[in-house]
Amino acid sequence: MRFIRKYFATITALLLLAVTGWAWLNRLAIYDWFRLRDYTPPAVIVQLATDTTMKDSARNLFYVQHPSIEGKTTFNEHCPRGEQTIVLGCYVSKVGIYIYDVTDARLEGIEQVTAAHELLHAAYERLSKANKDKIGASLKATYQTLGNARITETIEQYQVAGADITNELHSILATEVRNLPPELETYYQRYFTDRSAIVGFSEQYEQAFVALKNQVEAYDQELEALKAQIDANEQNLTAQGAAIEADRARLDSLLAANQVGAYNAAIPAFNAKVRAYNALVNQTKDLINQYNAKLEARNALALEEQALFKAIDSRLSTEETQ
Repeated sequence: MRFIRKYFATITALLLLAVTGWAWLNRLAIYDWFRLRDYTPPAVIVQLATDTTMKDSARNLFYVQHPSIEGKTTFNEHCPRGEQTIVLGCYVSKVGIYIYDVTDARLEGIEQVTAAHELLHAAYERLSKANKDKIGASLKATYQTLGNARITETIEQYQVAGADITNELHSILATEVRNLPPELETYYQRYFTDRSAIVGFSEQYEQAFVALKNQVEAYDQELEALKAQIDANEQNLTAQGAAIEADRARLDSLLAANQVGAYNAAIPAFNAKVRAYNALVNQTKDLINQYNAKLEARNALALEEQALFKAIDSRLSTEETQ
């Protein structure tokens, strides 16, 4: 009996060891099952996964994070960050994915890009060190040859914040760069059936900002040219006005000296100067009216541009934090 008890104890220990080993090897699958067992993704979350062409495995990983689209107050509770940073989403390990609710119709597609971006953070976390090193080398090499000022500025901001740059490149390049090296294109096919659809969303909402920025800059150039012309005209008017006043004083002197012939002879030239002066005055008024109209249009566009940035700025206002 003692031998049998010892035998069963050994078998039990081995079984426990085997179960523990199996559980460790399958810990992510167990975790995913646990997270999904009572979870039904909202229709809007399902649509984000569909819009971004997530493959079944990527969609499953997305749902594991219980993604949520949130307004300012709740979003800022889940995604705290620096005061100078605009954040559209965040992935909190072992907690979830949070996406800022952007309602401006001109920015259609921004939530899709954010969803794919944050999913890729969750995916990167699950890569082995060897895979992280391999894909990281490709990401960094691609970034060095990219020449995209906007992405460079974004990465520099992440560097200042002390973020994992390779992790950020893993999400940014996939969702914002249309043409990638074959190695990266093949890699991202494990997550999306059509990565270009996500980039299309990115280009779509980015164009809304670019179009306004370009229009404001075009107005600024026109205003600068008009201002230069107005300033030149005003300097010219000052000089012409001084010359007219000098001529007027000379004519008055001729009349006072009863030099009627000389006076009459000088009148045509004087009148021509006055007509030229008045014409320049009218032209300058016209230019000033053009300047004011363009300035008004430019400022209206600048306000529209500010409103567009405000639409993606999840930072709480002073009123909301009180």
